[in-house]
Amino acid sequence: MFSTITTGALLGVSAYLVDVEVDISTGLPVLNIVGSIGTEVREAKDRVSVALKNIGISLPPNHITINLSPANKRKDGTAFDLPIAVGLLASMGKIEASKFEKSLFIGELGLNGELKGVPGVLPIVREAKARGIKTCFVPAINATEGAMIPGIEIRGVPNLQKLIDFFTLDEGDSEQKDALLPITVVNMEELLELKSHEKQADFSEVSGQETAKRGAEIAAAGFHNLLMVGPPGAGKSMIAKRIPGILPELTIDESLEVTSIFSVAGLLKEGQSIVTKRPFLSPHHTISHNALVGGSSIPRPGMISLAHRGVLFLDELPEFQRIALDSLRQPLEDREVQIARVNGNVTYPSDFMLVCAMNPCVCGFYPDMNRCKCTEPMIHRYMGKVSGPILDRIDLCVELKAVEIDNLRLGQAAESSEEIRKRVLKARLIQNERFKGTKYRFNSDIDSSDMEKFCPLGTLEQECMSELYNKLK
Repeated sequence: MFSTITTGALLGVSAYLVDVEVDISTGLPVLNIVGSIGTEVREAKDRVSVALKNIGISLPPNHITINLSPANKRKDGTAFDLPIAVGLLASMGKIEASKFEKSLFIGELGLNGELKGVPGVLPIVREAKARGIKTCFVPAINATEGAMIPGIEIRGVPNLQKLIDFFTLDEGDSEQKDALLPITVVNMEELLELKSHEKQADFSEVSGQETAKRGAEIAAAGFHNLLMVGPPGAGKSMIAKRIPGILPELTIDESLEVTSIFSVAGLLKEGQSIVTKRPFLSPHHTISHNALVGGSSIPRPGMISLAHRGVLFLDELPEFQRIALDSLRQPLEDREVQIARVNGNVTYPSDFMLVCAMNPCVCGFYPDMNRCKCTEPMIHRYMGKVSGPILDRIDLCVELKAVEIDNLRLGQAAESSEEIRKRVLKARLIQNERFKGTKYRFNSDIDSSDMEKFCPLGTLEQECMSELYNKLK
């Protein structure tokens, strides 16, 4: 007997629908899965057969063929377990196939029939809705994530037995009414307004360094890349960690974008349905360029994609591998990264704000010659670790100096993040008006071709620019 079940597969942060075709026929008893599959999918036959056995259903001693269509696209992961099991049950006559038309199934099966969470539920449900699917059956742990997409019914499945009961119980059976009820979530606007009870890092805790804080404010307002240079202990990392607190809150669309990336990467916490805060990522300087940009044999999102719509902080900038830093050139320009591998080509978004920090020399105390023992060649060699093309993509550079104890204004509270954020929001409103009807959102988006249109210079400003150009080239 033949049956077809609809499921979904990931391609970057997007998804496409897959038909799981199951055929049970006479012949030598064997179970084959075909259709350009990876190791996890190949192993599904063992998980599914044991899970069915442990709920009292044995596979018939027949020739069973399972095809994942389209067969020319690579399929990886464990999300095909549930649709394969449902297809087998339908082909065996245990479930009527007519009962789950316009339905989609995804989930990993435990050997006891339990449904385990899988990554990428949000983009798969979004694609399902776009393709006319009415109901999605997902692991219970992923149900609230899938319910973020309005206009489609999401049913959380705790185990395979519950799913079988749902399709086999009589219509009037009270148990069926209570089984796998559709998941509903609160309004998305309310989710985004929920404030975390955790204490957030605040600029009021940063005494001194007013120039650096002003640079962070300007960078946040225009979504500019920022470089802070100063001695150890000057407050570079402290300021960087507080920048997300002065950025505007995520919009609904931005939140769904970020959530999709975290979902594909499998980084959503248990019970987390949506990402409500702008990401802040600070990778160690030993990170490889594949981990930073994304990659591996099956292209996965890297740090720059996980920082999408947020902040990527590179501390001790010259200590990063040269190849890792230079791999940022194209993503910083295009706001996306294209990863080509044998198993497929994917495009991940990478619209992030780059914040960097570095010391002025190896020891960190230049130009204080009383403390700095670095020679001039050592300083040039240290500064030269960061290539010119990367520095050219950094809009603002701020120099920090060691703060004197007399300038800490002990007993006086510094300006809070909320006060700075109000000015950032005001600047964003001006930019919204300025760029209305264009492709731009922030000052940092402006192409050189439109620079004269949006940033016309007066006579004094032109003279100043000419003087700077002649001095600094």
